[in-house]
Amino acid sequence: MSSPFGGGREQQQRLPRLPTPPTGWPIGSYGTYSEAQQAVDFLAESEFPVTDVTIVGVDLMLVERVIGRMSWGRALGAGAVSGAWFGLFAGLLLGMFVNQGFPLQLLTGLVLGILAGLLFSALGYGMSRGRRDFSSASQLVAGRYDVLCQPRTAEQGRGLLAKLALKPPAAPA
Repeated sequence: MSSPFGGGREQQQRLPRLPTPPTGWPIGSYGTYSEAQQAVDFLAESEFPVTDVTIVGVDLMLVERVIGRMSWGRALGAGAVSGAWFGLFAGLLLGMFVNQGFPLQLLTGLVLGILAGLLFSALGYGMSRGRRDFSSASQLVAGRYDVLCQPRTAEQGRGLLAKLALKPPAAPA
C-alpha cells in the first residue's frame, strides 16, 4: 500500500504522472485483492525486489449493494445528523474566534446545522420523486487480480509464488 504522504524522490520519479497501462509479465493471478496482497507480502518477506511488482485488477465491476429502504424519516434523520456535525464544527470555530458565550456559539451552530441539514435533505429527497427509494453503497471490484512483474525478475517471482501456492493454508486466528 502506498503512503498518503508520497514516497521518496526515486519512487516519485518511477511512477507515471498520467494514467498508464501497467507493464510486466504475469507471475500470479488471484480471485481476491487480499490474496494478491498476501502474494506480494510473501515476495517482500523473501527479499524479492517488490518495486518490480504491480497488482492489476482485471474485469472491473461497479457493485452497488442495497442497504435499505429510503423513506422521508430516514432522509430527514440522515440530513439532521450530517447537519448537526457540520453545525457543531461551525459553532466550535465561531466560539473560538468570538470572545463571548462559547456554549451559546456552539448551540447556535448545532441548531442552524440541523435546520440546514433537514432543509437540504428534504429538498433532495423530494426532488427524487420516488425514483430511488433505497439507500446503497457502491464499491469498485475486479473479477481477478493479476500480479505483474518486470521481465528481469519475473522468473524468480514465479518461482517464489509457486512455493507460496504449495504451502498449507494458515490456520484462522
